[in-house]
Amino acid sequence: MGSETGGSERDVATANGAEALKRAFREHPTGVALITAQTDEGPVGLTASSVASVAVDPPAISFSVTRATGSAGGILGAESYLVHLLDARHAEVARSFAVSGADRFTPGQGWTELPTGEPYLPESRVALRCRTLHSLGVGASVIVVAEVLDARFGDAHAPMVYHDREFRTLAAEPGPSRSRTI
Repeated sequence: MGSETGGSERDVATANGAEALKRAFREHPTGVALITAQTDEGPVGLTASSVASVAVDPPAISFSVTRATGSAGGILGAESYLVHLLDARHAEVARSFAVSGADRFTPGQGWTELPTGEPYLPESRVALRCRTLHSLGVGASVIVVAEVLDARFGDAHAPMVYHDREFRTLAAEPGPSRSRTI
């Protein structure tokens, strides 16, 4: 039975501040990217679900990182870096770069290096070579607007999204649900 405003009756959960933001975006699927750079200490990388297209003139994307230390600090300090847009084949690589202390840049993951020095995952759907145009600190996070310098395209496979703290594929499957955890 509908309410007097025409909508259906249901319990409406509310939250405030940081908890509201976390819950809202936990339930919002996003694409998965892997950002890598070469530093004086060696290669660094992190998994990001905040990558978005910003402009075509100049060609630019945006992303955010939680803090300016560790891998994020290495990327923020690099002259250029790669933003790999991942697909379902790379769920394990995405997981390893999402957890501190996990194995990264292993031979089994298939890494090479571009002539410009960035760690490159040639099996990725696309890798955008970028440099920072602008950055803005927001609390403990940094928002980056990056110019896309060039791109390397590979074969496309089933898309992967991050949803409710899991990597999922959007590959077509029999039955009512098209999404599955990978």
